[in-house]
Amino acid sequence: APHAFEYWSHAACILPIEEWPHFAFRRRAYRNRPHWNQELPDGTYAEVIKQLQSEGPLTATDLGGAKKTSDWWDWSGTKVAVERALMYGEVVCVERRGWKRVYDLAERAIPDALLHDELDDTECVRRLVRLAGQSLGVGTRADIADYHRLKGEQVDAVIADSGLVPVTVEGWGKPAWADPAALETPPRGRHRTTLLSPFDSLIWERARTERIFGFTHRLEAYVPKQKRVYGYFAMPVLSGGRLVGRVDPAREGRTLVAKQSVLNGPKAVPAVAQALVEAASWVDCTDVRVERVDAPELREPLAKELSRILG
Repeated sequence: APHAFEYWSHAACILPIEEWPHFAFRRRAYRNRPHWNQELPDGTYAEVIKQLQSEGPLTATDLGGAKKTSDWWDWSGTKVAVERALMYGEVVCVERRGWKRVYDLAERAIPDALLHDELDDTECVRRLVRLAGQSLGVGTRADIADYHRLKGEQVDAVIADSGLVPVTVEGWGKPAWADPAALETPPRGRHRTTLLSPFDSLIWERARTERIFGFTHRLEAYVPKQKRVYGYFAMPVLSGGRLVGRVDPAREGRTLVAKQSVLNGPKAVPAVAQALVEAASWVDCTDVRVERVDAPELREPLAKELSRILG
């Protein structure tokens, strides 16, 4: 059985399978929506379910085509139907082949103990608010709401009953709630050094990222090339519990290319080098090349540190 499923949390997210029951409120809301923007030909939905039943798991292409035209957004009726079934909770994405979602029936993919929609809306939201607080450690109403894209009022209705405790955070100016376990646990040290995806939950909510790290981050993939400041897919560098720079990576054969790097001063050099070497291993690269560094005098020290680590 899969350990995870894809569903709409703060965006399309990969979620632990144990959280399936908590999203019953959202599945119900989708099923009760009076209209959809995309009209479906009669019978398409039932046909897709039937095909998955007899032949699944399948991609949209296996089901008869993902697109009507070559435009990336122009979904075929089959793709619309299977995505609707996913939102309704009748179908689950069980894996990805390349970029493609692989769909199967929920009754086959979700363990019996979890495959139910018995939780009422309030209980679903209460659990998600508690999970958000546990994941964030501490958060404002807006932070907690955004974590699973709940409405502020939904959070207000359950926060007192969520197990989170009200706290005041210096410099925040807004009420906050914390996970009691986080308050009781001694800090574990800040030892992880890594490149973060722009979609990582730690930095997803940009206002929170600014409030906690003093770090402004924007995904520039959709910004015209000439207007980009940090690059197409700039990845923040986490080290010592701080964000110490960012790198826009690319790949050429077995070489990871740091096309553009921004470092918070010379002290960030070892961390950025370490993060780049680790990132190279993710994509099966054996070498790292540094192109542009925003402080040109740091380019040489960074290249030197990379050579030292790569040996």
